[in-house]
Amino acid sequence: MGKKRIVKKGETGTEEGAKKTPVSSAPKKTVSAVILNVEASYNNTKVVVTDTHGKVLCWSSSGSLGFTGAKKGTPFAAAKVGELLAEKASIMGVTDVSVVVKGVGSGRESAVRGFISKGFNLISIKDATPVPFNGPRPAKPRRV
Repeated sequence: MGKKRIVKKGETGTEEGAKKTPVSSAPKKTVSAVILNVEASYNNTKVVVTDTHGKVLCWSSSGSLGFTGAKKGTPFAAAKVGELLAEKASIMGVTDVSVVVKGVGSGRESAVRGFISKGFNLISIKDATPVPFNGPRPAKPRRV
């Protein structure tokens, strides 16, 4: 059965598909140069904005924006994450951005494009994807 939900006039129900993430109006810190760390896997895209010493200023992921399932790993979701963090960074007074990309997902480039589209100066792009030197031990030969 469950509880009955009553909606009064003038109120609107919340959408089930997407959460609204508030952008804080008062800046916690004022910085001019930041590092944008993008971790793009096949299933999700996580983006972290840190200062030049590595302290986290703000972060977001496509899962935290309300995308679920296979939609989390799409370039569209990554671009939305980049745009949201660009708004937060602009409130902090950021002008220069260095980018560190990690992972092989499809949201690598679009997260950076979404962030840079808000008018920041791109200083450098570094790829920090981990690559094994030798990899795992090969399988034993098959005995028939």
